[in-house]
Amino acid sequence: MSAGRFAPSPSGSLHLGNLRTALAAWLVARASGAEFLLRFEDLTTGAAPAAQAEQLQDLALLGITHDGEASCQSERTELYAHAIHQLEQLGLTYDCYCSRREVREAAAAPHGAAPEGSYPGTCSRLTLTEVRKHQRAGRRPALRLRGSGASSAGIQTDDFVLRRADGVAAYNLAVVVDDAAQGIDQVVRGDDLVETTPRQVLLQGLLGYPTPTYLHVPLVLGLDGERLSKRHGAVGLQELRALGVSPQQVLGYLANSLGATPQDSPVTAEGVLNEFSAQNIPTQPWVFDPSKLRSG
Repeated sequence: MSAGRFAPSPSGSLHLGNLRTALAAWLVARASGAEFLLRFEDLTTGAAPAAQAEQLQDLALLGITHDGEASCQSERTELYAHAIHQLEQLGLTYDCYCSRREVREAAAAPHGAAPEGSYPGTCSRLTLTEVRKHQRAGRRPALRLRGSGASSAGIQTDDFVLRRADGVAAYNLAVVVDDAAQGIDQVVRGDDLVETTPRQVLLQGLLGYPTPTYLHVPLVLGLDGERLSKRHGAVGLQELRALGVSPQQVLGYLANSLGATPQDSPVTAEGVLNEFSAQNIPTQPWVFDPSKLRSG
């Protein structure tokens, strides 16, 4: 069975950009007859039942239904550890003792043909003496993939983190394991994550996982041209409801921005589904104009 997903971080309210991505992912899944799963990426936030409940309520109010129970990344730590062990057995990992400041400085330096902002593999060349010096100083290492030395289907990347210094699985590793474990074969997400895709495809190849199809939805901007955030005012469903804007109005506005409806009139999710085509999703960022959402 084919499956898509929406995977928010339970760190607070979903704003219109999050909800637009959720709607796009739901529409793509339902239009293709696929299941739609909900996963909370809670490795960095920890348990957040209040935020999860609020996000579930917002999605339900918009008619964005999911199959089965919502899952949490914190339930799959053993799977992450197993995947990391596989990569260690392949000889493709190394400990990195760099601090965040040192990583930023290293990424900012020129590295010849390496992608801009990539980690140049500083710790991959440490001598035993240097390693012992870091250990005596009490530095805990992160674990990196030797991306420059790994290749799958011709894909190579920089040396990115698999496990953080605090022992928590890093985003790219976790999301790859999650998608494989849940049978996800279609990923719809914001285009701020485009640059992570080669890393994830590389990991999928190395771990023997199938690669999903990817669709990246352009971000939502405020009228000032900046990425939408709480500083732009009422940008969450609960805030808009408090101003008298109905969930159906919000849904119509979001659906219109995805090319799913000709007008931004109030609609239901099932009504949008009948008119939806992924080919109609605009390729440019969408600008949120609060004046278009009026109470009524």
